[in-house]
Amino acid sequence: MSDLHFLTIAEASRLIAARKLSPIELTQAFIARVKALDPRLNAFILLMEDSALAAARAAEADIAAGRYRGPLHGIPIGLKDIYNTAGTATTGHSALFREHVPAEDAHTVALLKAAGAIILGKLATHEFATGGPSFDLPWPPARNPWDLARMPGGSSSGSGAAVAAGLCPGAMGTDTGGSIRFPAALCGIAGHKPTYGLVSRRGILPLSFSLDHGGPMCWTSEDCALMMDVLAGYDPLDPASADVPKPDFLHGLSDGIAGMTIGAIRHFHETDLDCDPEVAAAFEASVKALEALGATVKPVTVSPLSHYGDVLNVISRAEAYSIHERHLTRTPMLYGALGRRRLAAGAFLRASDYVTAVRHRGRLVAEMAAVMTDCDAVITAGWHRPAPEFGEGAVPRGLNLTSVFNVTGSPALSVCNGFTAAGLPTALQIAARPFADPTALRIGAAFEKATAFRSRRPAFAIDAALAA
Repeated sequence: MSDLHFLTIAEASRLIAARKLSPIELTQAFIARVKALDPRLNAFILLMEDSALAAARAAEADIAAGRYRGPLHGIPIGLKDIYNTAGTATTGHSALFREHVPAEDAHTVALLKAAGAIILGKLATHEFATGGPSFDLPWPPARNPWDLARMPGGSSSGSGAAVAAGLCPGAMGTDTGGSIRFPAALCGIAGHKPTYGLVSRRGILPLSFSLDHGGPMCWTSEDCALMMDVLAGYDPLDPASADVPKPDFLHGLSDGIAGMTIGAIRHFHETDLDCDPEVAAAFEASVKALEALGATVKPVTVSPLSHYGDVLNVISRAEAYSIHERHLTRTPMLYGALGRRRLAAGAFLRASDYVTAVRHRGRLVAEMAAVMTDCDAVITAGWHRPAPEFGEGAVPRGLNLTSVFNVTGSPALSVCNGFTAAGLPTALQIAARPFADPTALRIGAAFEKATAFRSRRPAFAIDAALAA
């Protein structure tokens, strides 16, 4: 209880439900921690202290009156600052939207509030979920709590950093080519990209209509499942929303993985991409851990990683330019240099390029579906290298281990699977069949319980806690 900021959502919710922990006390602890640590971490663009405390008081009153709403009731959650918040600026981490104050909450934000979650604040992102990390924006980029000289990954950079450092137990991110799983991997947390269409994107600043996903980032797979149980569902006002039965994210979550068949895609990190040796070693250790839990792990081969990267690059750049064209042509100076360059690249694509990419995407989707017919899930390395230092070259575009499952739309989860000799996290990516999100989360939960990686927090966060 002395380290409230290191409680998982599951742990805190059990204490709140039993009336052993006050939502007010929990929220105050996180507010104090943000104030103490974030000047060095830069994970928050805006701490919504007054409204968060008001929501905590309302949650405590409801719970005392017997109106407990479920596991997120009284739990502070951070929002990547591309989620619309009624009456509070949603900036996209850009000068262009510095004064953008939405009239309505994003659909997912409304769902979180209805479940009793407390919105703690708005979190740093790469500009409009693409241009970063950059130092020419109104707010500095977030830093990695495992090493403040290193990048936390992106574009959901603040979400990854905040959860890893114990500034909030859960956060919302978005993922167009890996922007939930990339920072989850580099920050050593769990990040789940849902099946395309399972979580509404209404009210989230768009980047790519056919590739964007919104989803949770937490310390554990179990916490991601608790958030997904609130976030998932059909939204008739989102044209991409899937009208399918809502999966049961909590049933069977703790049942283990004995008897499952998992395909291991090694060529992505062994031949298709230059991979750090410690990342490769962590992947092989993960295979052994899954086999020890009773799963059968077999090798799987699909198209080269570059095929997925090319498809994603063409589609995402074309769609991003169509979204930003008006602002890019009228007020280009309000973008950061990196964001402006990446968004403007779509102007040079031809219609035939886009159509060819969409057609090839269909073939890749069919190929992955065929692989999944006799596999419950597939695994890859989560990211090809540990967190780089700021200034170590551009953030990779397209050719990465995460973009595969944006192209296919499959659910994909990143979990911590080890640490390098320098103390930086490595990650395992777990992908399942479309709408079988609970399977990926179940494998992640079993893996986390069988390994010791969830017991280790960044030294930066621990030292700050001791100093307090």
